[in-house]
Amino acid sequence: MKLPSSHIVVTGAAGGIGKALAHRFHAGGARLTLTDRNEAHLTEVCAELNALRPDSAVFFVADIGTQQGNLDLIAFARQSFGPIDLFFANAGVGLGADLLSEPAAWENSFNINVHAHRWAAEALMPEWLELGSGYFCSTASAAGLLAQIGSGPYSVTKHAAVAFAEWLSITYHDRGIRVSCLCPQGVNTNMLNPPGGDTGGFASAGDVVKLAGAVLEPEDVAEEVVQAIQEERFLILPHDEVVTYMTTRATQHERWLRGMRRLQSRVIKTATGQ
Repeated sequence: MKLPSSHIVVTGAAGGIGKALAHRFHAGGARLTLTDRNEAHLTEVCAELNALRPDSAVFFVADIGTQQGNLDLIAFARQSFGPIDLFFANAGVGLGADLLSEPAAWENSFNINVHAHRWAAEALMPEWLELGSGYFCSTASAAGLLAQIGSGPYSVTKHAAVAFAEWLSITYHDRGIRVSCLCPQGVNTNMLNPPGGDTGGFASAGDVVKLAGAVLEPEDVAEEVVQAIQEERFLILPHDEVVTYMTTRATQHERWLRGMRRLQSRVIKTATGQ
């Protein structure tokens, strides 16, 4: 896919990976429709882009954890810049911890991390199939290929996000639809380093990724994303070590499980200062 003059929608665009994606796509010549629940930060991002190239970006405040939020966003995007060439379902949440987490943590995680992808794809697919082209990208996580120590809702929903992206690619590739799935490990965002230290039950995420590999900047991830989209590559892995972990998981599953338990013990010791 080529970026110049394309129309790209990015969810979760007010900060972190979403903001970096918006700036990188914009630098490549795309027109942007951005969404998030944080109106103040979203307004700032949109203003930054339009200062560089007037009338090249619009924003729409939406709760993509609902089907109507996705429908309203897509209708607004089409009204603003016409057909959507690339939809990047980037918004995500890291909620809850173990099986004793509040039911709302599981429900909200599925709505935002999984169902939002389905709702968007359902709304986009008829037009894309008629045109014979379209590109759907989603941000999952290395946790969706491996597992997440600490947060059950996060680990399970990110696996589901990867599975949904794979299914889309298998089902619609031969009809002109392209799909990519971003699976980073540690990225320097508010999800990894929550403001004020409030992890919302996702307490060990920072410790886990710092023990498991490098922490990248969002801009580094965005650069890898653009390269993958230009190559129309399905799996986007900014962290090289994830491939090694995936290989071990696939070929030596018991060993991998033992390793994850050891990592969990190290995380607990680090968190408790033992």
